[in-house]
Amino acid sequence: MVTFGVLGPLTATCERGPIPLKGPRHRAVLARLLVARGRVVPVSWLVNDLWEEPGEGAVGAVQTFVGALRKALEPDRPPRTPSRLLVTSPPGYALRAEPDAVDAWRFESALAEAARVPAAEAYALLGAALGLWRGPAYAEFADQDWARGEAARLDELRLLAVERRAEAGLIAGPAAECVADLEAHVAAHPLREDGWRLLAHALYATGRQGDALATLRRARETLLAELGVDPGAALRTLEADILSQAPHLTVPRHPASPVELSGPDRLQAGAAVGEHPFVGREAELGELERAAADVVASGRARLALVSGAAGAGKTALVRTLARRLEATGWHTAWAAGQEAHATTWPWPWRPADAEAQESTRRHTPRVREASAEVAAAARRAPLLLAFDDLHEADEETLALLTTLATGLGRAPVLVVGTYRSTDLTVPLTEALGRAARAEPVRVYLGGLSEPETGALVRALATREPPGAHVRTIHARSGGNPFFVRELTRLWESCGDAALHTVPAGVRDVIRQRLAGLPEAARTHLRQAAVIGQEIDLDVLIALAGDEEAVLDSVESALLAGFLVERDAHRLGFAHALVHETLYADVARARRARRHAAVADIVERLRPGDVEAIAHHCLRSEGRADDLRTARYARAAAERAERRFAPHEAARLWRAALEAFGRAAERGEQGPSQEERLAAVMGLGRALAVIGRLGESRRLRAEAVDAAEALGDPLLTAAVIGSFDVPANWTANDDPALSARLVAAAERTLAALPGDETYAEERARLLITIAMERRADPGRRGDQAAREAERIARRLGDRTLLAYALNGRALQTFHRAGLAGERAAIGEELLRLAERAPTAAAARERSGTPEPAGAGEGMVTLTVLAHLILLQARAGLGDLAAADRHAAAADRLAEQHDLPLVGVFTGWYAALRLAITSGDSDEVRAAYRAAAARLDGSSMPGVEQGLLPLALLCLDIADAGPSPPGL
Repeated sequence: MVTFGVLGPLTATCERGPIPLKGPRHRAVLARLLVARGRVVPVSWLVNDLWEEPGEGAVGAVQTFVGALRKALEPDRPPRTPSRLLVTSPPGYALRAEPDAVDAWRFESALAEAARVPAAEAYALLGAALGLWRGPAYAEFADQDWARGEAARLDELRLLAVERRAEAGLIAGPAAECVADLEAHVAAHPLREDGWRLLAHALYATGRQGDALATLRRARETLLAELGVDPGAALRTLEADILSQAPHLTVPRHPASPVELSGPDRLQAGAAVGEHPFVGREAELGELERAAADVVASGRARLALVSGAAGAGKTALVRTLARRLEATGWHTAWAAGQEAHATTWPWPWRPADAEAQESTRRHTPRVREASAEVAAAARRAPLLLAFDDLHEADEETLALLTTLATGLGRAPVLVVGTYRSTDLTVPLTEALGRAARAEPVRVYLGGLSEPETGALVRALATREPPGAHVRTIHARSGGNPFFVRELTRLWESCGDAALHTVPAGVRDVIRQRLAGLPEAARTHLRQAAVIGQEIDLDVLIALAGDEEAVLDSVESALLAGFLVERDAHRLGFAHALVHETLYADVARARRARRHAAVADIVERLRPGDVEAIAHHCLRSEGRADDLRTARYARAAAERAERRFAPHEAARLWRAALEAFGRAAERGEQGPSQEERLAAVMGLGRALAVIGRLGESRRLRAEAVDAAEALGDPLLTAAVIGSFDVPANWTANDDPALSARLVAAAERTLAALPGDETYAEERARLLITIAMERRADPGRRGDQAAREAERIARRLGDRTLLAYALNGRALQTFHRAGLAGERAAIGEELLRLAERAPTAAAARERSGTPEPAGAGEGMVTLTVLAHLILLQARAGLGDLAAADRHAAAADRLAEQHDLPLVGVFTGWYAALRLAITSGDSDEVRAAYRAAAARLDGSSMPGVEQGLLPLALLCLDIADAGPSPPGL
């Protein structure tokens, strides 16, 4: 089925992926038909909508646009058969899309359905519906008369959905999550009184009475300033209700079918299904379920305490436990706390009259009565009694909790309390101390694991997230489910780049929690944010200048959950999002100066930490000396190459080059030619590894020309030989550059002394000749590869031998029948790469430095070995072995972000399908999908020639055997 997206830029998608819609008028025709919602649009209307002054050929042009759209939307429709989607219906055309084929139609359907379902379902349904919006409706046609009315109608429905979702959230329970959405809503639409009303209500429901009243004051001021009117009756009534703390404003968070208890007061019980997906936590659930089983077996009450940071999923865990227990015959009852306001806290047995409220304040008799009521309820069925958000509960509630936990005796009751481990109040701390004699089950919720984070992202997203995105979300969120949800929503709505920003809702929550810290602690945390995600305590003390004050602030931040201790000297931010929020709150000028100061401190305390020094020098925006910055960036780039972080290496090499350039422009004592050429070649090497071949080739040519111009053969040999990047394609994509490199290498070989001192330099020059002459029919390439191999074996240099073998492998395509030789080369390469970690460890023990690019080379050489073996085994007909090597290469490519690997394994997969499948259309689709991965690969020979060749081979195969004699 073809689906269409109009809630943002116009899109069309089928099971094969996005459908190209050609030019702007093709897109306008499709959008105009979608606006008509299946009704016929006369051709004359289309003409007038597309052109202000239609020409004579306008009708024919519309017919051409419709024909092209039909081909795109129904590519498999047989010729001369009528379209079933974009139909001709006099006097024009209509688009007969399925009811759920257009995102706007699905959105409207969800909005209507939300009015008929319970609040929790409506909240989730409207959240998913709002997630369909990728931008303004019919975004690219907003200035067209025919689209303006429909776009305005849909936008009004979107605003209504935002408000209805907030209304459902206030009933279903997640009021705190509604606040951020409503803040944005009223900021964008300040004249919508319902938005202000819902925001104030949500703030009050989360215990922020002062903020709720301030919101209502803002609403009044806005309406007076913009319209000259007072707020309507709804806003005035809400303000009065907040001031009187009206009970109906605090909606029970877990409504469900009640457990009937005796007496005038009764528990509002049961746990509604949460509106967020629940994943993981099986160990914690198992611990709580074992406690429940013990309650049933012993017939005695037990207490379980669930703690964790805000957003860790404490409530969701207990909701899931409740559903599981209800399925086995348990009854469940819920209560939830509001911080420091006993009169507004939603007691499930709230007395209605003033005399009873006074009794509650003298809580001992009341607690005894409630305990008896709970015991009576438990005689009918085991009872789960959940106290949510104890950090917000008042003393009466906490007294009830401890009495139930310690004084019920023989009653099958499991009392579960949840609280934020970062927000311990004095009353809660005292209550936990009293409850300790009940030996409670204690469950702490940390972050989700990476697989659990991936499961949550997939449950929330409407598309499959790449593994790299899951890793990013997990790393940035620390596995906190609330942070994971917010990042996923941001990614869905704003694209990949949004993964590296802080969602507005998360930022607001973090800032609100930071406001509870002393000012000195907030200042020290902002200083720590400049140091980085990981914090050296000595560096922070040196930056702040007051050791005792810093230690006091650290203790406060640890207790509040902003920091975690690594050891006695190192700290870390609990979440990357906390770090980034704090960092963003530091003014740019102050940040730059602090970075420069941190660079000086680290250089003094840890002079070998070149990565940290380079980072702070680069972030200082010129406050640090440029030449010093460049040299630290170079050292950090070399280390990045050794640990195989090619993207990081490319960034640092580029930064080093830019800093060298600034130093020269400012007249500072500039870098040596060797330094600058090393940076140019380092950048070219890193860019080649990450697939940016065009820029890499340009830099390599520039460096070789500059080195030769200096007339130093040793320097030229070093520059030419420093390009440690494996090659797998058998044809040169830039023959002119290859010829220049070969000529330079031959000249340098002739200029080098012939003694053993320069054997390695000679081998690297020979490897360059072998690599660059891979498509040369002559024998020089093979001779150079074999001579380089002999030198490498004589020197015992594994890396040198690996690149020589790479040159040998490229010289085995001049005739058929050499797949066995390539397989042997591939197996030896694989053994060399697998032994490399052992050799690296030996170098580390001996203190021998590893060459720049060596760590990077071993990963890429391992990939190369698998690709050579993939090709060789496929050529020998051993598809099972080829499959194993393709899978191994793909795993390494995914782990290390090597995009070009997928080009080779993707083409192998298509070729394998051609061998094993009899479906020619399926094979053609696979070849086209593989070819799509070549776009922008800077491999023009492959990009332009491989697909036509593959399709020609299929045509020949489809034609069958040639007649005799041909």
